[in-house]
Amino acid sequence: MATKIRLQRFGKKGRPFYHLVVADSRAPRDGKFIERIGSYNPNTNPATIDLNFDKALDWMNKGAQPTDTCRAILSYKGVLYKKHLQGGVKKGALTAEQAEEKFAAWFSAKENKITGKVDSLAQSKEKAKKEALAVEAKRKEAKAAAIEAKLAAPAEVEEPAVEEAVANEEAVVEEGAEVAVEAAAEETLAETALEEAPVAEEAPVEEAPAAEEAPAAEEAPADEETPAAE
Repeated sequence: MATKIRLQRFGKKGRPFYHLVVADSRAPRDGKFIERIGSYNPNTNPATIDLNFDKALDWMNKGAQPTDTCRAILSYKGVLYKKHLQGGVKKGALTAEQAEEKFAAWFSAKENKITGKVDSLAQSKEKAKKEALAVEAKRKEAKAAAIEAKLAAPAEVEEPAVEEAVANEEAVVEEGAEVAVEAAAEETLAETALEEAPVAEEAPVEEAPAAEEAPAAEEAPADEETPAAE
């Protein structure tokens, strides 16, 4: 039976998660499988790979054919290199001890490389976080300065207006006081003038002389009798 090492998809849309399985080459991708030998999560950086190294190597020696993605995963974890060294031992090109030393050196270099990458990513992430915090702090400072300027501007504009209003009010009060004082002074002067003015003496009323009796009208002489016509 031809077997394949391939991925079996899990996870939700946009965030896939895979199992590495050994299955019959004729079985559907997400169908039945013979054995699960690991998992692969591409959503992290670097990708998280959990692999049973000995089982994967055993299936490779049995002739299981990995898919392209699974081949890259097995190469990344050193399964293909280990199989290559074991082939050299079988051919007599090197001893088992030499093969183990070579694999240990390769594995150590690989681990250091992975660790350096992880550290570099962590430092980059920390640097980006600090830069984001600095930008946010500057933005908050600028916003606070803008708010202070906005709050200070009306106060500077309104202060002269308030002073002017107070001055106008004081001027009106003083003017009203002066008008009241002047009115009171005029009233006082008027009262004083009335008190000091002498009472006008009543002019003696002279009796009008009795009208002289007009001399009696002289009686008109009686008309002489007109002599009768003869």
